[in-house]
Parts: sequence; C-alpha cells; structure tokens
Amino acid sequence: MSITIADVAARAGVSKTTVSRVLNGKGELDLRTAERVRAVIAELGYVPSARAVGLARGRTRVVGMLVPSLTWPWMGEVLQGAVDVVESEGYGLLLFTFNRGAESMHQFASQVSSQSFDGLLVIEPEGTLTYIEQLHARGLPVVLIDDRDHRPQFPSVATTNYAGGQSAARHLIELGRHRPLVITGVERFGCTHERLDGFRDTYAEAGIELDPRLVFEGDFTHESGRRGVQHALDQRLDFDAVFAHNDLSAGGAIQAVRETGRNVPNDVSVVGFDDIPYAQHTEPPLTTVHQPMRQMGQAAARMLMGYFGGTPLPEEPQVLPTTLIVRSSTAPKSTPRTSPPAPAGRSAH
Repeated sequence: MSITIADVAARAGVSKTTVSRVLNGKGELDLRTAERVRAVIAELGYVPSARAVGLARGRTRVVGMLVPSLTWPWMGEVLQGAVDVVESEGYGLLLFTFNRGAESMHQFASQVSSQSFDGLLVIEPEGTLTYIEQLHARGLPVVLIDDRDHRPQFPSVATTNYAGGQSAARHLIELGRHRPLVITGVERFGCTHERLDGFRDTYAEAGIELDPRLVFEGDFTHESGRRGVQHALDQRLDFDAVFAHNDLSAGGAIQAVRETGRNVPNDVSVVGFDDIPYAQHTEPPLTTVHQPMRQMGQAAARMLMGYFGGTPLPEEPQVLPTTLIVRSSTAPKSTPRTSPPAPAGRSAH
C-alpha cells in the first residue's frame, strides 16, 4: 500500500495539517517538530503527489482543456502547441472531450467542482457556451482557441479567416479563374462567413460577381466536397475553380471533379483551407490557406501561463496570420485552342 500523509502524521504524532505545512513551508513551525516530520517522511519513503502539494499551495499546476472531439483533422496540432508551453512551465494538461454529450459535460463539471485545474483552454463544443461563461464569471481564467463568434468577454486566439479568403481569391483571379464554386463550412460558424466574405469581396474588387448558385453550404467533410461539385453538375453550372473552406472538403471536390474526366488543375483549379498534413497527399497536392494551428495552441497556453505569473489576460483577441501555400492543384487557365488558318487556295475541313 502507498504511504499517505495520514501515515506520516500518525507516525510523527502530529496533525495532517502540520505535515502539509512542513511540505509546503507555510507558517511558523517548531524546528524540532519540523525535523521530526521530515525524519518520518524519509523513514517511510513518503512522496507527496504534485496535485496534493499544489492544492496545499492553492494551485494545482494543471491546465484543463475542453475540445469537441479529437477526430478534428487539425486538433492534434493545437493540442501539441498547448502541451509544448504547458509542460515547459512545469504544468500538466487535463484533457476533456465532448464526444458523449450530456455525459461528457457531467464529467467535466465534476472536475470543475473539485477544482482539478487552475485555468481552462477551450475549443468550444456546441451547447457549452453558457456554462463556460458562468465559469469565467466565477473567476476561472478561460482562453478560447479559434473563437468562431467574436465574443469579447473571453480572451481568445484566432486566425485571419477573412484575409485567408482574400488570398485564395487573389490567387485564382491571377490564374484567370472567374467562375469559382465555393464549398463553405457550417453556416453558423463565424469563420465560414469570414472566409466567404474575404473571397467574395476580393472577386468584387476585380469586377467579378460570384454566382450565388455556385455557393454551396458544406460541413467541413470530404463528402460535402463531393456533394458541392455534384450539386453544380446537376444544376448544369459551369465552374473553372473550387474554393473549399477546409482541406477535407477540397479533397472531396478534387475526387469528384476527376471522376467527371476533367483535369485538376488545368480544367478546374482547387484551393482548400487549413493546410493539414492530408493536403500534401491529395492527387494532385493541394493549394491551401495555412492556419498556424500549433502556434494558436501555444499562444493560448502562454496567455494562461502569463496570467498565473501575474499578467492580466488580454482584452483584445490575439490574431495570427494565415499564409497561402501554392501546390499543384492550381494552374493558369488555358486559352481555348483555335484552328490554324487554312493555306491559300484550299478549303478548311
């Protein structure tokens, strides 16, 4: 059986509180009492848990992180960024997913009640906002990652979705692509509106109005990319490019276009968003807007670490830039070939 603080207290003839004060150097103690407690600790081989010491000091040295699911394609990068910072500061990370709905929320709430962590990083699962707001109002430091709705009451780290949409549009316009099919993300997400607005505004500045029939609402899945292309084909809508709001749906669009016998990138150029590892392995490799997901996790974790060190949480969101990564899924639009003039004195066939 493991040795507990109660065992140490009983052997030394003192209270558990006295043992805790010896461990944490709190309060004034009789030197002989302190020496006796330390001798018993050494004799019994008692090793206090980091959590027990942290609670005695009023700090667990653990950061909680609440995410919708670990299956999101870029989730690993965000998590790794947060872990890089948290562990370098001597903290642990307690991860909560929202895979089981109410059951997951109940488990998370029980950990909140037991004060299992000092602060919370959140990629907001649906339906949890009100509860997270309550935690924040009660004093739990909360930092949102990828804030999709611009909620100023929370410190947050985001990326330049609007500028990312602009860069995708500029690239396609420069390639002569004037009839893009847009496969958006989920309509209720702020990032979906920003990416579409940046893309549409840039085309408008070039004197090109997007055909509203070529804006298809997707859901960030591979299948929604396929459905978006099929929708345009079913409606007999001509398009020479696809801008998909994430890489998975861009991959689905590439597959659907190629199945029609058309070439990517010559007949239809395709641009995605995120730059997950998958983007390098589509056929052809995907041109996409890179989101600095690992850096977002790092930045959010640094906010919490700074807060623990006495720096107030920032009132303004920290926004990290996106970057267009050009690969082989985009190319200039070719000029239609015309028949050469027939030699003099002969008719053309």
